[in-house]
This record gives sequence, C-alpha cells and structure tokens, in this order.
Amino acid sequence: MSPEACSVPRSLAEALRARDDASLAALLRDRPDLIAPVPTDLTQLATRAGTRASVLRALEHLDRFTLQTAQALAVAPDPATYDTLHELLAGDDGDPAVDEALPGAVAALRRQALIWGDDDRLHLVRTARELLAPSPQHPSPTGLGPTVREATSGMSPGRVQQIVNTAGLPSTHDPVSAVTALTGLFADRKRMDALLAGAPEAAREVLTRLMWGPPYGQVTADPATHLRWLLDRGLLLPTAPGTVVLPREVALHLRGGRAHRVPEPVPPAVEPAVSHAPQIVDATGAGQAYTALATIEDLLKHWDQGGPAVLRAGGLSVRDLKRTAVALDAPEPLAAFWIELAYAAGLLASDGAADERYAPTPAYDTWLERPVAERWGRLAAAWLAATRTAGLIGGRDIKDRALSTLGPGLDRSAAPEVRHRVLTLLAGLPAGVAPAPEAVLSRLTWERPLRTPQRDGTEDLRIRLARWALSEAELLGVTGRGALSSHGRALLGAAPDPERSSAAPAGPSTATAVGLLAPLLPEPLDHVLLQADLTAVAPGPLLRPLAETLGVLADVESKGGATVYRFTPASVRRALDAGQTAADLHAFLAQHSRTPVPQPLTYLIDDVARRHGHLRVGVASAYVRCDDDAVLNEIIADKRAAALRLRRLAPTVLAAPCDPATLLEGLRALGYAPAAESAQGDVLIVRSDTHRTPPRTAPEPVPEGPPPADTVLLTAAVRAIRAGDLAATAPLKAPGPAPTGSDLPRTSAADTLATMQAAVMTGEAVWIGYVNADGAASQRVVAPIRVEGGFVTAYDHTADEVRTYPLHRITGVAELAED
Repeated sequence: MSPEACSVPRSLAEALRARDDASLAALLRDRPDLIAPVPTDLTQLATRAGTRASVLRALEHLDRFTLQTAQALAVAPDPATYDTLHELLAGDDGDPAVDEALPGAVAALRRQALIWGDDDRLHLVRTARELLAPSPQHPSPTGLGPTVREATSGMSPGRVQQIVNTAGLPSTHDPVSAVTALTGLFADRKRMDALLAGAPEAAREVLTRLMWGPPYGQVTADPATHLRWLLDRGLLLPTAPGTVVLPREVALHLRGGRAHRVPEPVPPAVEPAVSHAPQIVDATGAGQAYTALATIEDLLKHWDQGGPAVLRAGGLSVRDLKRTAVALDAPEPLAAFWIELAYAAGLLASDGAADERYAPTPAYDTWLERPVAERWGRLAAAWLAATRTAGLIGGRDIKDRALSTLGPGLDRSAAPEVRHRVLTLLAGLPAGVAPAPEAVLSRLTWERPLRTPQRDGTEDLRIRLARWALSEAELLGVTGRGALSSHGRALLGAAPDPERSSAAPAGPSTATAVGLLAPLLPEPLDHVLLQADLTAVAPGPLLRPLAETLGVLADVESKGGATVYRFTPASVRRALDAGQTAADLHAFLAQHSRTPVPQPLTYLIDDVARRHGHLRVGVASAYVRCDDDAVLNEIIADKRAAALRLRRLAPTVLAAPCDPATLLEGLRALGYAPAAESAQGDVLIVRSDTHRTPPRTAPEPVPEGPPPADTVLLTAAVRAIRAGDLAATAPLKAPGPAPTGSDLPRTSAADTLATMQAAVMTGEAVWIGYVNADGAASQRVVAPIRVEGGFVTAYDHTADEVRTYPLHRITGVAELAED
C-alpha cells in the first residue's frame, strides 16, 4: 500500500487523530458538549461528535450558507469531491460569490467535525446526513427527492428494464447495471436535453412544478398520456400506490445543477435607515437611562413596606401586576420588564416568610447610595447577562401553563447571546446611524437560520428575542433613537461573549460606559419652586434627602421633565405624624425654595399643626381625650360619628369599642386631626417601617448547554485525550489462540464499548459473545451500525438481518482475522 493511501483517513476518528492540538482545542471550544466529560481517547471523541444530540446542536449554530453547504453534501454522493460540491452550490453557470465563500464554509464544517476527509473525498458525518438528507417524512430544504437508485430499490427487475429500454438505453443483464445506466443518462446534460426535447408540453410543465420541490405528486391508476410518458422513461418514479417522485438526478438537470434555488453565500447587509447627530443620540440615551432609574426607584419605593404576595406556583399574580402598572403609570408588559430587571439586578426578591411576599433586598439600599451613573451601569450589565425574558410574560409554556412575572419558565439561554449580537450589529454602523429593525432581523436569520418552522405559527424565538432586545435597549438608554449611544458602545465590551460563559462578570467596559454617561445626566437640584396654588415644582431631579422629605410633606401630582408636588391637609398631617413640627416645616420650605413661601401654604401648615394632636387617641379598647370638652360634645353630636359608638367617660374623655387605628381613621374622616398617644400619654411618632428581604443574590443566568471551556481546561483536555489515544492505539502483544467451540470472547465493559464504537466508525465486522434473556450463549459475527443508550444495533451476518443487542449481555468482542 502506498504512503499516500495510508495517509487517507478512513473514519472521523482517524481524521481527528491527524489534527494538531490547536485544531482539537478549537473543536472542543466550538462544541463544548464534547468535553463534558472529557473523552478517554479520540475514538470516543469521534463517537460523541457523531451522536444525534451533539450534531443537532452543532448544525443549529451554522450560518445559512454553511448550512446550505452541509445540505448540498447530504444530497451528494458519499464521499463527494470539492468540485462536485461546488457544482451543487454554484450550478452550471457558476457564481463568483459562491466561489469566494465556499472554502470558508467547508473549513467551518471541517473545523466542527461535521465533515472529514480531504477535498477529493469529503464525507459528511453519518448522523448529519441522516438529519439533512431528503426523505418523505423529513423533506430536505433543497427540495430534492431520492436518487434513482433509492427510488427503484423496491421495483421489479422487469419494470426497471422496461424503463431503460423506453429511455433509449440498451438492455442489461441485471437491475444494478440498469439503474447505473439510467443514472448516467439523467446526469448527462446533452443526452438529457435530447430526451426532454421529445417530451409533450404538459409533461414539461409537470417537471417544472416539481423541480424545486416538493418532489412528490399524486397520480391516478390510469394516468394521463403526458404522465405516462414521464413514467415510462423513469422521469417520474412510483414510490407508493398513487404517489410518484421526481428523481434527484432529473431535478438537478432541470435546475442547472444547483441544489438550492437561491444560494446565500453573502450575509445581508445591515443598511442604515436614519442618521442623527451623535450628540443627540447620546442625550436621548441619557434621558432614557435616567427615566429607567426613576422607574426602578418608584417600583421599589412602592414595595418598600412589603410588596405583593408570591403565588403558590411562584411569581406575581395578574391582579398585582395590574396594580403595579397603575402605580408606575405604564402598560403591563412594560411594568413586567421593570420588575424583571430589578430582580435580575438583585434589587428585588421574595422574603421567604410564611406569608411570602416580594420586597426590596438589602442591596437596594446600597444601590441607592451609589452615584446615578453607577446605578445605571448595574442595571445595564444585569440586563445584558440575564436569561430571564420578560417578553414571554402573558404567554404559555409547553404544558399550557401561564407564564407570570417573576415566575418559573422565563429563562431562555439564547437571550444574552442575541442581545450581544444585536448590539454588535448596531456597533458596526457609524455613530448616530440607526438601521431598520427588519434589516437587523434579516441578518440574524441568516446567521442562525430557523431549521424547523414553529408549529403555532409564531416567529422564531431568536427573532422575538432580537425584537425585544431592540426595544429594551431603547428603554434603558443603551440606544437613543434607534442608534447605539457612546455609553452603549462602551458597555458592549462588558456583555457576555458567546464564546465565553454567559454569566461572565462585567469588565472594565462597564466603568468606561459609566464614565461616558455621567456627564450627560442632569445634576441633582437642592431647591424647588413653591407656587401660590399649594404646589411645588421640581425643575429636575432632586437631592435624595430633599426628595424624601418632600415626598412625605406633599403628594406627587405629575411627573415628567419637572415633577409637581401638591400640599394637602393630609400630606401635612403625614409630615407631622412623622415627628416634624410646624417650625421645622417652615424652615425646610424656606431653605429649599427659590421663591418666597406662599401665604396659603404657611396658613395650611399652621392650621393643620394647630389642630394636630388636640385630640388624643389611646387604648381603652380605644379612647379619645381632649382638654376642650366642647370639641368632644361636637363629636358626639355629629351623626357621622354614630358608627364609632363613642360614649363619655369623663368631661374630657370618650371611649369606643374599636381599636385605636380604626378610631384614628374615623376621626380623620370627620375632618379632625387626632394624634395617637402611648400608655404614658406621650404623642406617638409614626414612621413607615421599611421591609427588606434577607440578603439575596441576583439570579444566575441559565447557560445554553455546557459552558465553554477556558484555555487551561482545553489544554488539559487535549493532553488527556492524546494520552488516552496513545494507550488505546499502542501495538499489543499477539493474542493467544482464538477460542473455539463453546468458548466466548471475554473483554471488559469499557473495551467492549470502545471496540463497538470503533467498528461503527470503520464499518468493519466483529466477533461477539452474546447471552440472551434465557441464559443461552452464542457467538455471532456482526457489523455494528449504531451504539446508543446501552444498546448496539448491528447487521448480524449469522442471522442475515439487523438486530439490537443490549451491551450488558455481550460477554466480549474480538476483531476478525484479516483473512
């Protein structure tokens, strides 16, 4: 045998054995499922790379042209040459774009171990061929049908000879040579043109309809003349009663040799749609970023004393989501997004109590103390890495259960990679340029084409994730007016790289983005503008102490570029209940107002303060005491107080059978300003108690399959695989005499499995010992076809049929002698 013949790989395992360490490491990096756990040798690596689940995962990560290349190989002879593959993609007329892109596509398939062999003998991995080759149950995207040999496999020899004669070919001595001759006719361009030149016009129309698929059609028991003409010459072949198929060779001739109607070697460009000044984009993004922060603060302040209850199945009820949406003045889908964002950032969680409720975490208080830009950086980094997808809320899972906010079933492992890719496409455009959303979606579809259509008619998940990524980036201020902002461009480096872990921590790019955003955010103000209509206008964001005090003293009437606060008797009484005095409130307003304090506001504070605490409510069950007995007389005489069932205990004391809180609310409803007092007679100062969860960590993103290995692990894995392969392929001493008679081969379970897997790859027959369920032992010569799930499927030469054997019943395996 020549050295050149010896160098030709006979299996994927041999092809992997010929690779260098860098190429093996690249394979393990591209397909991380192959390294969990680390294979013992290259034979096991090749076997694992050929399993259905692994091949499916690899195919789903191919771009459209690389997938089209694999599909063309699936309809080509095995093995196929590079020239044959080129003809299937470029056709008879050629295509310069295919000429340029095809070497890269073949290299990508070879790098991921989906094809092996040199350019003159390209083999598609068997499992990939089974997945991509056309069949009646799973049509190929190429629209091609079976070959002539496959379509005539069940046809009688006499019928095959009739077709050969009618097509103008000489008779042969056996059906195999007849099928070969017919295949040669259909693959010969000149002879096929001559044959079709005599076809009826209606027959040519039938061929045109079937040419691009689907290749199957229906005929009656007595077909029309033009159909009979096609059937007699094998241009249509019967596959079942009433069903015919257009052979692959005929379809390729009609198509001009192309496997695909439209090869797509070049990705669609992300064309610019609108252009803005970069400064406008940055300013718009900064405004959106500040609005996002204000919304998150409003949400958590709304839940500050304990938020909604956790459903038994987890998540937030629809009613609570509606209430939260009203409080945030936002649509429900948008409110769900803000809730999920706060949860992803670790600012919100369930408290774990018996009556479990959602509440801010201790990290929220720390987050509030950070500068505004740093708070945005934490939210943006959490959004980029999160696998929970708010856009799914309101839909249903595969078990037809509703998907709720903060509930289970919202993780989509592809979400971080899609967000990263969307922002990367935006970053490829000049600053200030926004693309059309459909252009971004078209590019993403080309990079990861949808292999199977959605059964419910909805868009592909990746396309929906991309749409949500574009809208959410705008809400967060990562983009402005559809274009990537400068701080969003800097933040992109902190996104999880699809080549690395989806939970990778934010890098220095986050700090860079924060530094770019900080000058664009408005500076907090230390003043408001008081007006005579009992309102105060905050012309911008306020310092935190000012905002908190003003939030107690007044009610927020409207938000926007400027926030309007309104002073009411109830709001002033709220501030007095919190321990403030009238003098404190006057001093506070005078210090923080750029306009004079209006006289109506001064009168309002003094009037409420004068009446505040004049009545005292304590525990009797509840009592009311007042130094002015005329006021108590007025209360008893008021018919609206009848529900409180008050009775006089003393000239200055009234008692009620209700609790103090109910009595306080009842008297305030009557227009009085009572104050609660302790058992010692002191006025109780009421402050709202904040509710916090125990320390909680942010939810971990759910990775898509096994996490990619780092360089250290890849190097160690390659070294271990090489060492195991060296031990497995080292020459061994000649074995003793072969067992005879009733002796069975004896090997360990690991050796049995490895030998079977190697036989699958090489296609060689082996000798096994087998014990059936009844305990009967036998020796068999089998050619293994597949080893999966603890079973080996093989062609049994002893029984002359395909059988399946449990591996645990095989006593051992031995190779057959070469002779």
